Amino acid sequence: MATPTRTDRSDPAGPPPTAPQGRREPTALRSRLHRWGHLASPYLFVAPFFLVFAAFGLFPLLYTGWLSLHRVSLYNVDKADWVGLQNYSDLLFGPPSHYFWNALGNTVTLGVLSTVPQLLAALGLAHLLNYRLPARGFFRTALLAPYATSVAAATLVFALIFSPEGGMANWLLGLVGAGPVRWEAGPWSSQIAVSVIVIWRWTGYNALIYLAAMQAIPRELYEAAAIDGANRWQQFRNVTVPELRPTILFTVVVSSIGATQLFGEPYLFGGQSGHQGGADHQYETLGIFMYDQGFHSSMLGRASAIAWIMFGLLLLVGLANTLIARRLRSAT
Repeated sequence: MATPTRTDRSDPAGPPPTAPQGRREPTALRSRLHRWGHLASPYLFVAPFFLVFAAFGLFPLLYTGWLSLHRVSLYNVDKADWVGLQNYSDLLFGPPSHYFWNALGNTVTLGVLSTVPQLLAALGLAHLLNYRLPARGFFRTALLAPYATSVAAATLVFALIFSPEGGMANWLLGLVGAGPVRWEAGPWSSQIAVSVIVIWRWTGYNALIYLAAMQAIPRELYEAAAIDGANRWQQFRNVTVPELRPTILFTVVVSSIGATQLFGEPYLFGGQSGHQGGADHQYETLGIFMYDQGFHSSMLGRASAIAWIMFGLLLLVGLANTLIARRLRSAT
C-alpha cells in the first residue's frame, strides 16, 4: 500500500485566503498613527505652557541677562556697547553702590516687618476660624476681600490713613496721648506704614491656606490630645503647628519672594508727595531702584543687572528654605 504524500495529508480546502495587499497598508498606517498619537498626546497637552513660558518667561530672562552685560540707553536700544560685568561692579562698588545697598537693606527690613507679623496673624486667624464660630462662612469670605482689592486702591487709602494732617493713624495716637508722626519722613515709620499695607493685603490669603491645611489634620489627633488633658493652646502648639510645618514653609517661601519683589506699595505710597521710595530713599526697594535706573536714568543695562541680582536673591531664598525644610524633616 502506497504511503500518502504530504500534499495528500493537507486540508482539501487548501490554505486560508490571504487579505489583499491593498487592505493591509491602511490598517498598519492607522495603527502607527494611533501609537504615535498616544505617545505624543501628553507632550501636546503641556506644549502650550512651555510655549508661553518660552515667549514670556525664558526669552525675557535671557534677554535681560544679555542687556546686563551691555551699556544700553532707553532711547537707543539698538545701540548696545559691551561692558562685561561693569554694571554689576558699579552697583556693588561704584558710585551708585550707596543707593543699591540702601535699597537692598530696605528690601530686607520691609520683608521682615511685613512677612513675620503677616504669617503669625494668618496662623492665628486660621486657628480661630477652624472652630465652629457663628457666621464662620462670612468671615472666611471676608478674608479674601483685602487680597481682591487692587494694590493702587489699597495703597492710596492707607496713604490717607497715614497722612500727617488729619490721618486716622495720628488721630488714634492722639487718643493715647502720643504726638503726631510724619509717617513718610522717617526711615522706620515709613517702612512700618508700607508694611501695614502689605500685611493687610496678604494676611487673609495666607490664613485661608493655613485653614485648608488645618482641616486636613485628622480629628483623632485632637481627641487623643484632649484625652491626655491638653488644652486648646497645647493642642495648637503640639498638634496643629507640627502638622502645618510643610504649609508654613511654603508660605514663608512665597512671602519671601513677594517681599523681594515689593514694588507697588512703596512706589504708590510715595506718589502723594512725588517721591517714589521717599525723599531720602528711606523706603526705596530694589524694585523701585531698578525702575528708577531703567526708566528715569535711562540705563537699561544697569537695571537689567539689578533684575539679575534680584533673581539670584530669590534663588538663595528658595535654597535656604529648602535646606531648612530638609533639616526639619530629618529631625522628625
